[in-house]
Amino acid sequence: MAKIIDMQSMRHLNLFSKISHIQTKHFFTYNNFLVFGVPKSKVSQAIGKDASNVRKLNQILRKKIKIIAMPKEDDTKGIEQFIINLINPIEVNKIEITDNKIEINTNRMNKASLIGRHRNREKELIAILKNSFNINELKII
Repeated sequence: MAKIIDMQSMRHLNLFSKISHIQTKHFFTYNNFLVFGVPKSKVSQAIGKDASNVRKLNQILRKKIKIIAMPKEDDTKGIEQFIINLINPIEVNKIEITDNKIEINTNRMNKASLIGRHRNREKELIAILKNSFNINELKII
C-alpha cells in the first residue's frame, strides 16, 4: 500500500529536511503533535544540539514536535518501542504484536487517554500503524 502525502505534509517534510539536514518520508500527526520518523542513527542529529532543531520547527510551525526512531517493518521490539515513544507519557503494561494485529494492555485511565474523545486518538494510531508497518488491527485492553 502506497502512502499518500498531501501538500501540507510535503511542506512539513521539506522544512524538516532544511533545518535538520535529514531526509525522511515518515511524517504524521498524533494527539496534536507533528511527529517525524527518522532512522535510529540519525535521531540525535535530527533533534540538534540542545534541541535547537526542535525549537526552530516549533517556532516556525507553532505546533508541538516529536522526533522518533523508525524501526524496520519486521522488528517487533522496535515497533513496541516506537509505539511507547509515540504515546508517551501514557504508560502501558504490555504490548503484543502478532501478524497484523497489536494488543496494548494498560489501566483504565490510560485506556481512555489512548482511545480519546470520539475515538480520535485510536483512529490516528491505527492510521499510523497501517501506513508505517502494514498493521491493520489495534486492540486496547
